[in-house]
Amino acid sequence: MQYIELKNWLKDFTVFSLADIKSIDAAFHRRRLNEWQDKCYIKKLIKGYYIFSDLELNENVLFEIANRIYNPSYISFETAMSYYGLIPESVYGITSASTRRTYKFRTKIAEFSYRTITPRLFFGYTMVEYDNKCFKIASVEKALLDYFYINTKINGKEDLLSLRIDKNAFFNKVNKTNLFSLLKKFDKKKLTKRVKLLWEIMKHA
Repeated sequence: MQYIELKNWLKDFTVFSLADIKSIDAAFHRRRLNEWQDKCYIKKLIKGYYIFSDLELNENVLFEIANRIYNPSYISFETAMSYYGLIPESVYGITSASTRRTYKFRTKIAEFSYRTITPRLFFGYTMVEYDNKCFKIASVEKALLDYFYINTKINGKEDLLSLRIDKNAFFNKVNKTNLFSLLKKFDKKKLTKRVKLLWEIMKHA
């Protein structure tokens, strides 16, 4: 297979794997990937996953890549909170929830982190479409719950205030019914207590 053939076959792929190539050409030899990297045609992200060097990177593209290179996963925690405008600053790296072990990839385009959640809590995400593609991201309510579920040391009033959650964004985007409905599924008394405290703090912020 020539590079131009690969580019034509996979022109709609944001990120592709060796398995994707072999589904097109079973006889393909991976040494060609090394040749194409040397020529700067493609970039290796992690073992087995690549992007075309001319791929235009933006938040949507990076979120889709995060979903793909460590599956199953969805964007959550502070990355999703920033996406929804709940926290004021940009977040370094992209953090996702996964049923697989906690892991981190430092790549040439971004740092991708994955935090483990139990399989029964792998829900509450939505599909966001862009340019005929899509990525999975936690709903605003699930992102908050995932964050507090993982960060158990964020406990008292001062800890919660230090997050600098934007009050207007919080009440414009967080649905109380949805939040507490999802919270019941966690079935964690301490988490419930912290979320109730957060709600009261935000009301009087």
